[in-house]
Amino acid sequence: MNIQSSSDTIIENRFEDSIEAMIHTKMNNNRQSILSLFHLNQWKSKIIMFVLVISPLFIFSQNQVESLIDSLTIVKSPIEKVRISNKIALELKDIDWERTLNYLNYSEEQAEASKDENAFALYYIAAGDIFNDKDVLDVGLEYYHKALTIYQNQNNTQESFKLENNLAIIYAKLNNKDKALFYFKKVYQFQAHENDSVYLAQILNNIGTLYIDLNTDSSLVYYYKSLDIVQKLNDVNMFAYLYPNLGRAYSLKNDSEQAQTYFNKANALTNGELNDDIKSMVFQFLSEHHMNCQQTDSAIWYAQKALDLLSHDLYGFNYQNVVKVLYHAYYNEEDYENAAKYFVIYDAVRDSINVEEKAVNVERIKLEIEYQTKDQIRTLKEKKAKFGYIIIGLSLVSGLLILLIFLVRYRNRLTKVELEKELGESKREELNAKLELKNNMLIAKAMTEIHRTEIVQEILEDLNAVKLKAVKKETQHAIDAISNRLTQNSNTNIWKEFEVSFEQVHETFFKNLNENHPDLTSNDRRLSALLKLNLTSKEISQITGQSYKSIENSRTRLRKKLGLTNTKTDLVVYLNTLN
Repeated sequence: MNIQSSSDTIIENRFEDSIEAMIHTKMNNNRQSILSLFHLNQWKSKIIMFVLVISPLFIFSQNQVESLIDSLTIVKSPIEKVRISNKIALELKDIDWERTLNYLNYSEEQAEASKDENAFALYYIAAGDIFNDKDVLDVGLEYYHKALTIYQNQNNTQESFKLENNLAIIYAKLNNKDKALFYFKKVYQFQAHENDSVYLAQILNNIGTLYIDLNTDSSLVYYYKSLDIVQKLNDVNMFAYLYPNLGRAYSLKNDSEQAQTYFNKANALTNGELNDDIKSMVFQFLSEHHMNCQQTDSAIWYAQKALDLLSHDLYGFNYQNVVKVLYHAYYNEEDYENAAKYFVIYDAVRDSINVEEKAVNVERIKLEIEYQTKDQIRTLKEKKAKFGYIIIGLSLVSGLLILLIFLVRYRNRLTKVELEKELGESKREELNAKLELKNNMLIAKAMTEIHRTEIVQEILEDLNAVKLKAVKKETQHAIDAISNRLTQNSNTNIWKEFEVSFEQVHETFFKNLNENHPDLTSNDRRLSALLKLNLTSKEISQITGQSYKSIENSRTRLRKKLGLTNTKTDLVVYLNTLN
């Protein structure tokens, strides 16, 4: 939660130089014994620390790892395999780095197999957490940024801001205050919108810590904003973070009274129910404060209390800082044996987590990881090299065969299309020819019927002339009867027969015409049929015996009944759509 302040005193020279300076000035006669003691303690401390750290971690984690591996062999889903592989890698990170990388690689493979962006995000976060924990901060940043890109593309604000909080903390560790402040402010705005008081207090505290070296007054502003929230929440743990930070800020302002007040408040909290990590942090800040005030006895006392609580985290920042206070304090007390002892421990821890050194050498670590990957790729390439040309040859042959098959199929397809097109054209021409023939037959039949009508009309006229000359009534009645029969047959049978013949050619025309326009008369239907046969007004006039003007007027009335009066639609075109 709290970012380690960079205001600690930086050692300009390694402790060996301090030892030599001390030997020349104060202990000239015991130079060799002290140096021997120094080197002996150095090796002893490193071996003891290795045993203390690795053994319990290995015993504790082994059962966890075995259980997770069992689960990994059961699950089928690639994304679940990613989750479990990540957990195994996190368990192994402190006891078997090679296996950690193996499970991270397996997690990446399963993410690729799943083709799921969320699986990649889980892998990137786990890799970022592992490298961040190992203080390979640049690599951790790279993975966090990859995960952040995925969540931002998905508009997943909750996960995005979690990652931005991690980025802010890493940038703060790398002393990139601008970047850290940028991300902390983004997270602050989000949490302010979410109205999460606990997170707001934490972020304000972190921003204050960023400012503590740059602008102490700004730092105090953020600390007091955080304190206002914490007082409402009455969060003891947050008080434990804020009181030492306020004490440090006032110490930098040379306000020793206010600084001591807040350090006393922090110390009072250690008697309560704080967890060991928070207590150790408070004791660490108290030891540093007393060291800055040249109160070495108090500094040693608080540092030892912090050290007792940090036995589980021998390679962390807090452990490094506490050990640093101890060897400085013992050195100032001229207790060179203890000073050398704690310097060896400090040096071992610093070699593991030193941020400046890690930042300089992080490219080397990247190259080592890349080398492992490239070595695996090189091995595969060597195994496949002998088959390379064969594969290329087979690929070319396969490509040519595929191209040949494609060309043959394309040619066949074109031929088929052309044949189908020609067949279609032939069928259309045949149908059109048949239709034209049938239409001509209809027209011919209509003309024949009209001609027959004309003959009947002439007979009727002749009968009327005979009737006028006849004297007997019986003869006149007989002529009238014959005339009526001829007239009736000529008026009804002609067009009924025409309609029957027309429907045989254009089966649905009259049906569609009646459904769309049920109010048409028989004359309208007759005119529509003749127009459907593409006859002109003059031709229709000749067939029906009506005048050209009458036919034109009939066409106008028909357009009106069909609803075409105010449109540009051609009457014949419209009638053709009804078939």
